[in-house]
Amino acid sequence: MSHDSNLVYMANQIGKFFARQPTDKAVDSIADHLFKYWDPRMRKAIVAHLDEHAGAGLDPRALAAVQKVRDRDRQKQLAAVRR
Repeated sequence: MSHDSNLVYMANQIGKFFARQPTDKAVDSIADHLFKYWDPRMRKAIVAHLDEHAGAGLDPRALAAVQKVRDRDRQKQLAAVRR
């Protein structure tokens, strides 16, 4: 298994944990988990997978969560540049 496929698997497993929640809440919960518990290098790698491979293999909720992570990381980067 490649590093990307491990991260995709892990993100999908997190998504399965939150599967009983309504979609919007599940996506927020998955994204929150990725921010709290994933090393920044892992988040960067899963976002790169999203950008380079359109998130291939990610379940819909995990995909939406990774998109939120990407957007939040970009907002933090922009805020840091503006300081």
